[in-house]
Amino acid sequence: MKYFKSILVAMIIIATVTMVSCKDNKTETKAKTTTEKQGAEYTSVYVCPMHCKDSGSDKEGTCGTCGMTLVKNEDHKANGHKHE
Repeated sequence: MKYFKSILVAMIIIATVTMVSCKDNKTETKAKTTTEKQGAEYTSVYVCPMHCKDSGSDKEGTCGTCGMTLVKNEDHKANGHKHE
């Protein structure tokens, strides 16, 4: 009976730790996703396909970070490319 109580207490502690750690990860991910989609790399007329930080532009050209050719944002979204 002593071992049963010890095992039961251990299982409750493990379950509690697991639930708390999983809950924190979900909150972090949602907050990060919301802030990422508001930068110039998502909202400009021309965007880098890799969405490098601050790579958006109002004119055609290349990304200053990775060197890829910027594409029209509406064309980039039209081919089924989604950030959800």
